[in-house]
Amino acid sequence: MFRVEPIACLKDNYAYLVVCEATHEAAIVDPSEAPPVIAAVERAGVKLVAIWNTHHHLDHVGGNEAVAARFGVKEVCGFATDEGRIPGQTRFLETGDTVTVGKVTATITHVPGHTLGAIAYFVKGDGAPPAVFTGDTLFLAGCGRLFEGTPAQMQTSMAFFASLPGDTRVFCGHEYTQANLRFAAHVEPSNADIATAAKAAERTRGEGTPTVPGTIAHELATNPFMRVRSPEIRRTLGVAAGASDADALGAIRSAKDSF
Repeated sequence: MFRVEPIACLKDNYAYLVVCEATHEAAIVDPSEAPPVIAAVERAGVKLVAIWNTHHHLDHVGGNEAVAARFGVKEVCGFATDEGRIPGQTRFLETGDTVTVGKVTATITHVPGHTLGAIAYFVKGDGAPPAVFTGDTLFLAGCGRLFEGTPAQMQTSMAFFASLPGDTRVFCGHEYTQANLRFAAHVEPSNADIATAAKAAERTRGEGTPTVPGTIAHELATNPFMRVRSPEIRRTLGVAAGASDADALGAIRSAKDSF
């Protein structure tokens, strides 16, 4: 069994504390800044043994070195091509590799689009629903801007996420859910699941709690970047019915960038 604790960082980032309940060893996903992460680890009373980075952006790796130094962490993970871009990186991962903390194992998949070296960490459930740490590739009801990748790469990454079990919990890099759902409602206004999700997100944020995690099943129902074949979305944005999934995703992303 494992548990995941979201840690609010910076303005709207999340780091995540992933704890093996059997051994009380833990990993941190994307420590953007050190103080809240250090406080969370100390409060949990766990042994931090690894840092799992999803991509090289500073608002995901800015706390790497201070956190590693504070707890003596030797394993700082990221994608192989991000060598030199992730502070303190000691493991250089490829698709299919695994990382382990206690009895918790995560499988790595390359998910380019937001950046060329973005990866996701998928943890099987082992008595609980599985979890995937998506960084800024997949958000709840959205996806990351295409800073380095292409629409085709992002579409392939979305297809990977869509292939995961529906009950997989989605832990993404930012609290963008309400804004993403406003855009989703704009491009697919008849989708009742989006309206329901927007009300739930408003209530959750009003209570001061994170909207994460979502689930893959929920994303398939509400996320326009996983719904590129929706006739309504295509009509709204003037995307031809016969356009490729990648072209549709590119049009949706362009519309979101200017929304």
